[in-house]
Amino acid sequence: MNRIALYAGSFDPVTNGHLDVVRQACRLVPRLVIAIGVHPGKAPLFTAEERAELLSETCRPLAEAEGTELEIATFDDLAVSAARRCKASLFIRGLRDGTDLDYEMQLAGMNGAMAPEIQTVFLPASIQVRPITATLVRQIAAMGGDVSPFVPHQVAERLAARFASRS
Repeated sequence: MNRIALYAGSFDPVTNGHLDVVRQACRLVPRLVIAIGVHPGKAPLFTAEERAELLSETCRPLAEAEGTELEIATFDDLAVSAARRCKASLFIRGLRDGTDLDYEMQLAGMNGAMAPEIQTVFLPASIQVRPITATLVRQIAAMGGDVSPFVPHQVAERLAARFASRS
């Protein structure tokens, strides 16, 4: 069986928490699709193209180290539709804490009702990355704080440049 997993999110920006999930997922499947959700009602900090570039730069080495084929895609519809398009049999979801678990269980239930052929796999965050959220990273960066402990260096550089240009 050729297992393909879909890891969907906004990835705005890519954090070390995202990399932790990708690293774990690559140990489980021969092919991982990282799907960037694009929603017209949201105004992301980085464009979908920029996020795809950052995901490729930071995640491709992790996938290669595990012998996993990596694809970066975007979607503007349901994650179950994106998963079906790429023939995924698994959804990958990261969990930081009990709050995440409550939300992710609801999401898994709804996805399971819409696409029972796609199994959700929860991956617990490593202790070092549990407190990291993209929202907090954006807030810290916007206020001139050092985000380097929370994101790959490429992302820290892009965030510094993005907020320097807004000053």
